[in-house]
Amino acid sequence: MKKLILSALLCIAATTMHAQLLYKISGKDLKAPSYILGTYHLAQLSFVDSIPGLRQAMGDTQQTYGEVVMSGLLDADSQARMQEAIMMPEGKTLDKLLTPDQMTRLNAYMKELLGMDMTNPMVAQQMGKILPSALTTTLTLLNYVKKGGNVDMSNSFDDYFQKDAHEKGKEVGGLETVEFQINTLFKGQSLERQAELLMCYVDNAEYMDEMTEKVVDAYYSQNIDDLKKAMDAKLNNSCDLSPEEEAQLVDNRNADWLTKMPAIMSQKSTLFAVGAGHLPGPNGVLNLLRKAGYKVEPVK
Repeated sequence: MKKLILSALLCIAATTMHAQLLYKISGKDLKAPSYILGTYHLAQLSFVDSIPGLRQAMGDTQQTYGEVVMSGLLDADSQARMQEAIMMPEGKTLDKLLTPDQMTRLNAYMKELLGMDMTNPMVAQQMGKILPSALTTTLTLLNYVKKGGNVDMSNSFDDYFQKDAHEKGKEVGGLETVEFQINTLFKGQSLERQAELLMCYVDNAEYMDEMTEKVVDAYYSQNIDDLKKAMDAKLNNSCDLSPEEEAQLVDNRNADWLTKMPAIMSQKSTLFAVGAGHLPGPNGVLNLLRKAGYKVEPVK
């Protein structure tokens, strides 16, 4: 169960009219073009050959960068740090954080999804002591798998490009550290806010399924505008992320990447493979690159 929970968390990390996923970056001081690919963490590897120009971009570039170096994220030390980070403070458990009514609703959802709930001592031991945000992510992944999604954490879509670069003797890097991602995912919200968002997921399961389906359909249609619309959908209540929470997850990270990408691209032609939700919009990486003086054009 612990391995399953960690696998779920490793999927996280990841969101004008653009019916594209791959973009060429040129101009300014670049001696050779670089490329940026919008990824979906749970996409099937077979989809790689459906993205126009991607194989050539992989061959033409001298290095590959992701949000984080995946081999570092998956090593024993990082998984140990992740396991420690997802645990609630000593003496805290989910049944003490949620009201009896909330626990009843959570158990009902888990019973339908897993066939067991927190009244099972083994489930309570494994899931009742992790952060609400970690439980939300775990339940999301389990629901995705139950509905037919195929998840192979040893061969994830994002990791594929880094492995390919390694095999060809190319450098692999990350725009963020493992520590940064841990802090962003698990230390950016209070326990109470995490619990509120957990119950938002449980109480709006049908809506969440619909939004996930729209994100998946948009990605496989290679339309990042529709993907962003699905990601930006609102319930118009406290379940919606605040502007500050959204900025922490997307906009602030995009801005930080733009402080690093110019030097990386100037050194070597680079394939950046990052979550597709980071690409579109006024504060998206594509627009920020253009504002910084680069020519950014879709690869067709």
